[in-house]
Amino acid sequence: MVTETPSPELRNAPTILVVDDEPGIVDSLRKVFERESLRVVTARNGAEALEVLRKTSVAVMLTDLMMPGMSGLDLLRASRQISPETETVLMTAYGTVENAVEAMKDGAYDFVTKPIKRAHITRAVAKALEKQSLVRENRSLREQLAAQKKHEAVGQSLMWRRTLETVAQVAPSMATVLLLGESGTGKELLARAIHQGSPRTSAPFVPVNCAALPESILEAELFGYERGAFTGAVQRQEGRFAQANGGTLFLDEIGEIPIHIQVKLLRVLQEGEVERLGGKTVKIDVRLVAATNQDLRLAVREGRFREDLYYRLNVIQIRLPPLRDRRDDVPLLAEHFLRLFAARNGRQVHGFTSDAISIMERYDWPGNVRELENAVERAVVLARGATIGVDDLPQEVRTGTGGSGDGRTMAFPVGTPLAEIERRVIHATLVHCGGDKRLCAQILGIATRTIYRRLEEERGGDARDPSDEI
Repeated sequence: MVTETPSPELRNAPTILVVDDEPGIVDSLRKVFERESLRVVTARNGAEALEVLRKTSVAVMLTDLMMPGMSGLDLLRASRQISPETETVLMTAYGTVENAVEAMKDGAYDFVTKPIKRAHITRAVAKALEKQSLVRENRSLREQLAAQKKHEAVGQSLMWRRTLETVAQVAPSMATVLLLGESGTGKELLARAIHQGSPRTSAPFVPVNCAALPESILEAELFGYERGAFTGAVQRQEGRFAQANGGTLFLDEIGEIPIHIQVKLLRVLQEGEVERLGGKTVKIDVRLVAATNQDLRLAVREGRFREDLYYRLNVIQIRLPPLRDRRDDVPLLAEHFLRLFAARNGRQVHGFTSDAISIMERYDWPGNVRELENAVERAVVLARGATIGVDDLPQEVRTGTGGSGDGRTMAFPVGTPLAEIERRVIHATLVHCGGDKRLCAQILGIATRTIYRRLEEERGGDARDPSDEI
């Protein structure tokens, strides 16, 4: 029978699993580790221990090496499959020290010999806990580095550089920022950049997707609630504003917030205080960054968004360019995502063919950077070689059918430079021709070398017409 220490004060302490078929040893060790302020669970054999490992997060397993049925060595090997993070310390008699050393080759952290001395066993377990803490800390740091790489503001186009310059200028201030742009343009990325560039960088950054939370719980999630405020509110709950206290709260899709919640949000911005459901009001210090892909001015005229709240949010407005307006950044972003997903998926994929890059540059990316990210991840996972080619890209990217138009007509604002019109017509016709430059030239009534020359001018690379070679 598995027993568990019920002490409430030990509920958050690291868990030690003691496995031995001798009840006296189990009871003695349980008392030893309780005095060390550790949570203890026990098992009489290997089968019971494996059940504990399936249901409980165990930091260190302390097991006898010689037990009836499943031995400590067999238990060690099985536990590595069920709970690989659990460190194992073996208890062994002097005659089986060689076996214990062999078990350490299979992943055991340490062993102690019987008769067990309290100082020896507590030191071994303490070192095992320290090792596990270091492993978790290293994993956390790796995850943070990976997250930072994913959240890098990649791009060198003029429009993107100007956007980042504005972000750098407003980040150190206390001003509320409203980020506008199509879905997938990187609004949360810039919100994080604003937070990281502010004096609040050591405080929390709390993102909230207002469209993803049902209206029935959005108010409670944002502002929190008191115990008994509604059925099921058995204890006080802090809202997202309170969680972000001292830091930055990012409200994405703010245009989806209902009118009655907009009223409370306006009070937060005006008074610097949050009223929890149930009546408790608390002061907060939060910098607000909001984002939307909607036309809030239109929403104001239609009565869907409060005008006073709009002006409170629209202190500093930053409009993010769609990816189709910063095509020069597509190769940089694609390479960035390739490195990220190749490392994450353990794939030896090192780059793109020039044709694949050309097609990605010509595609309109209606889903913007998010669509590009998903396309590259798919290509990395499905790539048959070390380089991503045209055939590895999604069909809509290859055929140019993912945009809002039918792919056969184009429109340009009055005043568009002729060079830009020429560039876009050539790109669109190349997509229509599946990348066949000679066919594209025939359709447009120009020389094939003109196509190659224009592409070479854009990329700064070698796009020579093979017919020009000697």
